[in-house]
Amino acid sequence: MDKLTEIMAHKRREIAPLLRPVSAAELARANAERPPLPSFAASLRRADHRLAVIAEIKRRSPSAGEIRPGMVSLEQARRYQAAGADALSVLTDSHYFGGSLDDLREVTTGLAETASALPCLRKDFMIHPLQVLQAREAGASAVLIIVRALDDDEIRALHDAARTAGLDALFEIHDEPDLERALRHEPRIVGVNNRDLAVFRTDLGISERLIPLLPRGVIAVSESGLFTRGDAARASAAGAHAILVGEALMKAPAPARLIAEFRGA
Repeated sequence: MDKLTEIMAHKRREIAPLLRPVSAAELARANAERPPLPSFAASLRRADHRLAVIAEIKRRSPSAGEIRPGMVSLEQARRYQAAGADALSVLTDSHYFGGSLDDLREVTTGLAETASALPCLRKDFMIHPLQVLQAREAGASAVLIIVRALDDDEIRALHDAARTAGLDALFEIHDEPDLERALRHEPRIVGVNNRDLAVFRTDLGISERLIPLLPRGVIAVSESGLFTRGDAARASAAGAHAILVGEALMKAPAPARLIAEFRGA
């Protein structure tokens, strides 16, 4: 069993006791009854046309192991905010990444009190519209849809739920068949994961190959394996509007310096 299959199987077992029907009316009501969200999509198209940076909050991963196990999510979010990040990605998977919905709530609630709240992506293995409802209730501005982990009906249900709840959806792909399937759903944002989630091997050439194939108007994000200005330059040259960076920023003693280097690419 490859790693993504293992993770998805665990996620399906994990959320099975919670599942219930979620109507469009419930999703729309959750959106209407909560404060407006900053736009995740808009944050990735900078007015100065420089590379946008999505800074990720995660304690550990299957590929890197423990990264910062004692991290306080809101403190890290504030570091990223002060460093000039354009958006945040918050890991909410507990079993493999050490995160939780409480991390997301803590970040969105804490940053909402500031003058420039950053939009947050709920980074998790999404399967069911209930998870989209949870994301909206926790203050996320976007959810992740991993194309190769889902069938077309699941993708459609998640995308419809996100739109009804007022959330953006980041469609994550890794190869040409993923891209072909993603485009059937008319995505606004496509993230190219440079890490093969089956074996957790990383290759920036994946972004260089796939991003130029995206239709004009689609926001392109390069994800994973970005550590240096040179890495960011490769993503930018391929046509990325934004990069999603986790491990490098989590370990950086000065996130502002690294974000500036990424933008300088």
